[in-house]
Amino acid sequence: MYLIGLLIIAIGAFCQSSSYVPINKIKGWSWESYWLIQGVFAWLVFPFSGALLAVPEGHSLGELFYSGNSFNILMTILFGVLWGVGGLTFGLSMRYLGVALGQSIALGTCAAGGTILGPVLLNILFPELNTLSSLTFAVIMGVTVTLIGIAIIGVAGMMKANSLPEDEKKAAVKDFNFPKGIAIALLAGIMSGCFNVGLEFGKDINFGELTPDMFKTLPATMLVTLGGFLTNAIYCLYQNFKNKSFSDYKQWNLWTNNALFCALAGVLWYSQFFGLSLGKGFLTESPTLTTLSFCILMALNVIFANVWGIILKEWKGCSKRTIIVLVLGILILATSSFLPELLK
Repeated sequence: MYLIGLLIIAIGAFCQSSSYVPINKIKGWSWESYWLIQGVFAWLVFPFSGALLAVPEGHSLGELFYSGNSFNILMTILFGVLWGVGGLTFGLSMRYLGVALGQSIALGTCAAGGTILGPVLLNILFPELNTLSSLTFAVIMGVTVTLIGIAIIGVAGMMKANSLPEDEKKAAVKDFNFPKGIAIALLAGIMSGCFNVGLEFGKDINFGELTPDMFKTLPATMLVTLGGFLTNAIYCLYQNFKNKSFSDYKQWNLWTNNALFCALAGVLWYSQFFGLSLGKGFLTESPTLTTLSFCILMALNVIFANVWGIILKEWKGCSKRTIIVLVLGILILATSSFLPELLK
């Protein structure tokens, strides 16, 4: 059963790491325009469809939102808004660092931040829950090793930036800018950890025993992504105004192609959390694996992101030494997610 759950999470991670590939097929739109449209699919349409799976026959989502859980619902959306900052800058990190390096640093930081932020913030709001007790020695060691992995991947990025001619950097990643990209990726990772905090606040927003275990976190996922959409929509519309790119939406001849690839990117992105919910349904008998599932998802995202980085030739022209450092960082980062289970 555990293997099935982990396999489902892995499939979701592969889909998420593939979600930025369809974006390369979008034509004639500025970044803010296609980011907003793919967000409609990734953060509204598909999460809403997924949340409906948690609703038993004869009930509705509206019942959950009028059932006395208003505080938890508002907190879930709030942390979704904060996560939205991470989601927004996550996209920018891909722009300046590429799929492989950008996702590695952002997702690695997310895995560490999500592990620490949840217990700390919940302990501040609800000290009686004593959530800090979950930050055991094994967990702290896992976070420490995660940060080491991020640092090593960052070194590989610096080696890439220093070794390649400017034209080769631009050929692999058009807007490559390592200093700006690394700062944005770290911010994206820290803020993205708020997604896991939001899920904690919303973990009881379901129909209890009437909702299958594998679907129980889907309503909370929808609320988090709703908050994230609000953040991203405001920023994208501001950029549309600032850059005078509202005309993108009037290019009717591009809508069929661009909407199709935005929808594909959206469903691939959402698959990670849909897979996380389904996978956790097979891990309920193992509290450790259930707790680690978010970190496992992030580690797998990093691994698959770098597979795509290789396929897209983002590391083409780098020395063997750079590649070795990169691979070492990835292995350490992946190991960090499983370390608490080994040390418990």
